Amino acid sequence: MTDRFPPISRAASWLLCCSMLAAPLAQAQALRPSSGLRAPVTQPSAGPRTADFIVALVNSEPVTNSEVRQRLMRVEQQLSQQSSALPAREQLARQVLEQIISERAQLQLAAELGIRVEEAALTQAEQSIAAQNQLTPEEFRRRIAAEGVDINQLRNDLRNQILLQRLREREVESKVRVSEADIDDFIRERQGRNDVTSLQLNLAQVFVAVPEDAPAERVQTLQVRAQGVADRARAGGDFAELAREFSDGAERANGGQFGLRPAERLPELFVEVTRSLSAGSIAGPVRSPAGFHVLKVIEKRQSGLPDAMVNETRARHILLRLGPQLSEADAVARLAGFRQQIASGQATFEALAREHSQDGSAQEGGSLGWAQAGQFVPEFEAAMNRLRPGEISPPVVSRFGVHLIRVEERRQSTLSARDQREMVRSLVRQQKATEALRTWVQDVRGRAYVEFRDAPQP
Repeated sequence: MTDRFPPISRAASWLLCCSMLAAPLAQAQALRPSSGLRAPVTQPSAGPRTADFIVALVNSEPVTNSEVRQRLMRVEQQLSQQSSALPAREQLARQVLEQIISERAQLQLAAELGIRVEEAALTQAEQSIAAQNQLTPEEFRRRIAAEGVDINQLRNDLRNQILLQRLREREVESKVRVSEADIDDFIRERQGRNDVTSLQLNLAQVFVAVPEDAPAERVQTLQVRAQGVADRARAGGDFAELAREFSDGAERANGGQFGLRPAERLPELFVEVTRSLSAGSIAGPVRSPAGFHVLKVIEKRQSGLPDAMVNETRARHILLRLGPQLSEADAVARLAGFRQQIASGQATFEALAREHSQDGSAQEGGSLGWAQAGQFVPEFEAAMNRLRPGEISPPVVSRFGVHLIRVEERRQSTLSARDQREMVRSLVRQQKATEALRTWVQDVRGRAYVEFRDAPQP
């Protein structure tokens, strides 16, 4: 079972940077996303250091070389997984140090403002990471312990990320306003553009890693493997299943999908080989410094007004919430029993949902209505998207509890002009929030007293 999942240290470090740590709503509809003393300056030593040492002070709080090294290794790992070119290590270490200084200043501001993270929110965030890796919390802890990751350090990192998010929501995002004129300006600016700056892609990949200094015979074997995957994909094979079976990428648990994102946030190589392709097309295998990539274009759009047609899913679920009286294992077992009752005709999904589901959809037989992509939390939506109409999932763990999901039907729906403007409003809000956040981060950093000591030794 262990070879089905990417290393938790990689998955966790990536997830720490994602918005999934946002505090969710607690109801059924929550499935939808909505001046201190200055320390004396010491002179740098002439020889190499063998012990940890202070590289900077942020308002008298130290930043150590080991902190920089740990963050540096995480960043290098992420860049390698994205097939991005790595800058010189000393240059990257300086950038990482500056990032830590900026975050430390923000965390100090959060403390001054009295922002806290409850243990319940911290535990929920940890459970979300486990669920996204298709693990129970107990399995998750065993896996990270086996990889030498300190659970206390991981939880501290999670706490800091949630603090940063709450601080930014309070100080920046809550103050962003979008007017009708802003929407009109956005549409006029973007309509008719056809360059890479307005291109958005949802790509999926099967990544076949090539070890450094691999002999030519090994490289050829791996290339043949990648070519075989590409041939099967072009012949109509299920790309998500191919990714889960063959990919070495961290996103393989999601069927290899990166999700819809601006082309500028994807590796240049990926954009070059897929830019002229239509949705559903296969590219590759193409070679990068990290290995071979087989790519599929899942979705492609130019920014401006969102597509007039959207895919929607109508589903039902039965939710069992976890607590002192119901463990995750017991909830999984109960839902597995419900699934068998439905399959054998002993009960209907709707009746079991009305009787047992622990959210507001129960009185509607678990109906969640029609929903577009992105309206449910990722772990729920990923499981739902794997189902064909009429199919019932195995028990699915999410940040809300454990679910049994049935997809009723899928359709394409035409967006009204009002809905399109609301989607543009979200895009403009995100754009404004990004710019406001950048300015605010620079301001917080500029107001901090920073004293540099010895240069970091990566």
